[in-house]
Amino acid sequence: MNPASCIIKLKPTIVIITGLSGSGKTIALRALEDSGFFCVDNLPVALIDLFVSIVSKDRELKKIGIGIDIREKGFLSEIGNVLKTLRNKYRTEILFLEAEKDILLRRFKETRRPHPLGGNIEDAIQIEKERLSLLKEEADRIVDTSSYTPHQLRQFVTSLYRGQKGKKLMTVVLISFGFKFGAPQNIDLLFDVRFLPNPNFVPELKALKGTDKRVSDYVLKKQVTKAFLHKMKELIDFLIPLYIKEGRSYLTIGIGCTGGNHRSPAIVEKLQGYLKKHPIDLSIVHRDIG
Repeated sequence: MNPASCIIKLKPTIVIITGLSGSGKTIALRALEDSGFFCVDNLPVALIDLFVSIVSKDRELKKIGIGIDIREKGFLSEIGNVLKTLRNKYRTEILFLEAEKDILLRRFKETRRPHPLGGNIEDAIQIEKERLSLLKEEADRIVDTSSYTPHQLRQFVTSLYRGQKGKKLMTVVLISFGFKFGAPQNIDLLFDVRFLPNPNFVPELKALKGTDKRVSDYVLKKQVTKAFLHKMKELIDFLIPLYIKEGRSYLTIGIGCTGGNHRSPAIVEKLQGYLKKHPIDLSIVHRDIG
């Protein structure tokens, strides 16, 4: 028997980026490309299966990213059958991006670009939401990008798809934020640390950030912080192995204080070192540090 005939050809991984216009699909697709994916955008839906069949013949090409949106003619009528075919043939995942209406309106205003559906932007956003509702139901991951800067979204998507290293079994994203700017969407675990002593009321610390040693020392050396971290670490040590056993591939943990400048970043930085003991890929996002 020819040894070559015994080689098992692994199915390529297909990640489809879709969602609401203005939610960051282009940024997400670029992040996939940075993570080693072969990416194509605005490919006609009817050609997706043929395209994947052709490029997957390359034995070195194991990760493919495809960006699709409502601008594609025939999108809604064909996408259901195309997704079913892809899922039967390949390891396929759909990442659906969305954002709050006010955020989308602001983004369109800032970029001065028309909505792909044309007409009044607010009406177009609502129509697009309705038309994409079925696709959203098919999604494996739904990410609300309202609270992300372009850099943070790129970092987040990269952390999900850059590939697990060694024995890393799950991706964990730690996010610090300020409640006065709203809590991030799609958080799995949320901790409110507004009960901790606030460096904002200490004149010499007010202008500094939670990543600065002086602020970190002020927060972490308090007895109440030590007690909180002890209990939090116990909970994380209990939960992470169970999430991994369940088969979860990613976990998002949010730490929030009032403004997101001092206490929550200090706690996130402290947890960053502690979490390295677990078999995870870890990413840090400080959403609201000024």
